Amino acid sequence: MALLQYFAISSPISHYSHEPYSPPGLAFGGFHPSIRSSFNGQSLCLSRSSLPRQTRTRRTPRLSIMMIKPAIQFIQGTDEQTVPDVRLTKSRDGTNGMAIFKFDQPSVFDSSSEVGDITGFYMIDEEGVLQSVDVSAKFVNGKPAGIEAKYVMRTPRDWDRFMRFMERYANQNGLSFVKK
Repeated sequence: MALLQYFAISSPISHYSHEPYSPPGLAFGGFHPSIRSSFNGQSLCLSRSSLPRQTRTRRTPRLSIMMIKPAIQFIQGTDEQTVPDVRLTKSRDGTNGMAIFKFDQPSVFDSSSEVGDITGFYMIDEEGVLQSVDVSAKFVNGKPAGIEAKYVMRTPRDWDRFMRFMERYANQNGLSFVKK
């Protein structure tokens, strides 16, 4: 290896860099970039595939985390602006539970004619989407007055995930938890 380094110093390519190449863990000892070799052979060229594995650059995938504002949607892509009243129930053994969301005069009624139909209940945050199709609308005198959506949690893991979403959503919208 030291011999190859010595050849690299004396090669015409080495004149383009001011400092000799020194791989990690190897030192040049007494070599100096101005030292010339008496070697009059052919230049040594290594192809990319014959380089040691350590010197190859590898592209490693990087994890990219996007911070998404927690939101509730009835039509995918359109955030609901009305902050709901949320009621939680949990079984005595803690294995399942239900969240009931009540929206009075939700903004989705204003935009549903322009954007599309209500397709479900979507709770979106940086971890992903929680969704339910248990959505019912309340009408008063033939006009939409509110929406009630239910989200059922069947495992403790579902409960924990929902609570993480609600914590983010509550912090974003100024909600607080009141135990009754």
